[in-house]
Amino acid sequence: MSMRGLVIREPWISKILGGEKTWEMRSVATKVRGEIALIRQGSGLVVGLARLVDCRPPLDRSSYMDHADRHAIPAETHDEVIANRWVHPWVLADARPLQK
Repeated sequence: MSMRGLVIREPWISKILGGEKTWEMRSVATKVRGEIALIRQGSGLVVGLARLVDCRPPLDRSSYMDHADRHAIPAETHDEVIANRWVHPWVLADARPLQK
C-alpha cells in the first residue's frame, strides 16, 4: 500500500498534531484527498497521519486575519507569507501522532 506524505516544518507540524492547526498553508493548490502521512521536515520520519479533506481558495490579507484560528500563523508574519505565496489552505482533519 502506498500513501502520500506531506513534509511540514516545526512548529507547524506539532500544532497540527496537537489540534491547534487545521489548515496547512501551501504555495499551490491540491486535488489530493484522503489519508496522508505527516513528515517532520529534516527528520525523514512519518510522525503522524491526517485526512486531507479540502483545498480552499487562496487567501488575501483580510482572509488571513479572519482565519487565524485555523492556520495559526501570527498576524505579524501575514505580509511575509502572502509575499511568499503561502496562500492556499490545505484542510486537514483527524490529525493524530503515531506511537514511537
